[in-house]
Amino acid sequence: MAKWGEGDPRWIVEDRPDATNVNNWHWTEKNAAAWSKKKLESLLVGLVIDDEKVGRGEITKIDKCDGDASANNRKAKLIFFYEWDLRLEWKGKLNGSDAEHHGTVEVPNLSDENDESDLDISVQIKSTGAGTEVMKEMMRKKGAEIIRKKLGEYVTALKTEFTTGMILPSNKQQSGGANNVKPTVTKTQFNNAANNLSRMEKLDIGVKLSTLTHNDTQQFKCTAQELYNALTVGEMVQAFTGGPAKLATEKGGAFSLLGGNISGTFQELSPATRLVQQWRLKSWPEGHHSTVTLEFDQKDDCTELRLTQTEVPASELERTKQGWQWYYWDAIRRTFGFGAALL
Repeated sequence: MAKWGEGDPRWIVEDRPDATNVNNWHWTEKNAAAWSKKKLESLLVGLVIDDEKVGRGEITKIDKCDGDASANNRKAKLIFFYEWDLRLEWKGKLNGSDAEHHGTVEVPNLSDENDESDLDISVQIKSTGAGTEVMKEMMRKKGAEIIRKKLGEYVTALKTEFTTGMILPSNKQQSGGANNVKPTVTKTQFNNAANNLSRMEKLDIGVKLSTLTHNDTQQFKCTAQELYNALTVGEMVQAFTGGPAKLATEKGGAFSLLGGNISGTFQELSPATRLVQQWRLKSWPEGHHSTVTLEFDQKDDCTELRLTQTEVPASELERTKQGWQWYYWDAIRRTFGFGAALL
């Protein structure tokens, strides 16, 4: 474990006067759902789409706003997750006509995985009769363009306005000014940004590798099936690791998480009972894998998880233990509420 003022600087915890999330090291999450809904409403409701050659339209309400958003601070970097399915209602009139047209605009894929230009914006019209197609076409072209820009403003505000104060200055930053704060990254940039795991020095592969076994037991306040799902369902793995995760959950299927720092294959999958993986860190010698065996034991008030990991490079054992604790067990408890006292 890190010691105050000594040891590997990648693990040193710096003192702060307020003793709050020192070095911004711990993963902190701020729910942005309620803020996002209000922000989207302020940007979109009342938005005017004006084409002087055709007519004028206006967004009258947000009929559907399903989804979620959050901002996460890890090691002084902000990572954003947002996914929204929107349906807007609009009204409009063509130049020289008193007939009012009504319709909807749907945006099903406003998310951190899509750039502004990739958004699917579809326009429907409820009205019938003369001029409906002209009005719809104006909203489809001019309206979609304006709506797309407003959604881009929402994303910008989420990354700036909403996150004010999330990154706390360290003692050095307090003395050197706010400009020392590291820039934010999105999930799309996550794989190319600083790794979630500390960078480990390359091992010498010119000699026989000395290995050790890591054994651990943890308790979680959930069922065995819930814990098994947290480790094998892609969406849940992505949630607790805070970045993209790829899993082919079948015998021989590959997995990769934490920006490719952890990878391997599933060797045995017995739901809620036993999980065996060939598991490696990116920094290990090419082709070297450990064998991870996870055994689930559901008790009356918790689930006990026994970990056995063989063939761990001896020089990496302590940091591997820390990685399991911080990036797996603590993250799972924090993300899903499976808290329990450690054994």
